[in-house]
Amino acid sequence: MVGKNILIVDDEAPIREMIAVALEMAGYDCLEAENTQQAHALIVDRKPDLILLDWMLPGTSGIELARRLKRDELTDDIPIIMLTAKGEEDNKIQGLEVGADDYITKPFSPRELVARLKAVLRRTAPSDGEAPIEVGGLLLDPISHRVTIDGKPAEMGPTEYRLLQFFMTHQERAYTRGQLLDQVWGGNVYVEERTVDVHIRRLRKALGEVYENLVQTVRGTGYRFSTKS
Repeated sequence: MVGKNILIVDDEAPIREMIAVALEMAGYDCLEAENTQQAHALIVDRKPDLILLDWMLPGTSGIELARRLKRDELTDDIPIIMLTAKGEEDNKIQGLEVGADDYITKPFSPRELVARLKAVLRRTAPSDGEAPIEVGGLLLDPISHRVTIDGKPAEMGPTEYRLLQFFMTHQERAYTRGQLLDQVWGGNVYVEERTVDVHIRRLRKALGEVYENLVQTVRGTGYRFSTKS
């Protein structure tokens, strides 16, 4: 984890400085931007390992930048943690819907921020040394970190990829939302159980009509991956 570049995007210099001090003490290198234009230039030039992105920014909002980054194949794999004073549930869901990996409401402690940042980096790290997994025409290759459906690339975010990888390696068993959070997001992550539903919906959409039914809702429990109806 040490030496990874973290881009801090916030229009308030004291907040950027507070975050940078905490991260540098934890061994990270920091980049700073006060608006989305500066942020996007740094992202293209430096390709940070993670972005801490404030929701409310002058001009283009942080949520719009997150949406833009997740639509671009050159930047869609960069983890994003939203930083915001917006604590309402709808705002959290909106942030997760556009592809944010976590959501921290201000005010927060530097210690909490570092812990959650480490958790996001850990769970978004690519896995390797594993054989491809295939179910029908659905193929997940852990080494290339790619998913194909009937030979064609499937577009999905890093969280959906990890969710699918877990499901494909743990088929025919029902898991609660809490168990999925522990297995896919990591036990030290402060994420609400409803987050699972958001990413399940996005995973089903990515799998398309032919394969979305492999991810089944188990009423009263959670979800399972099954080839049986």
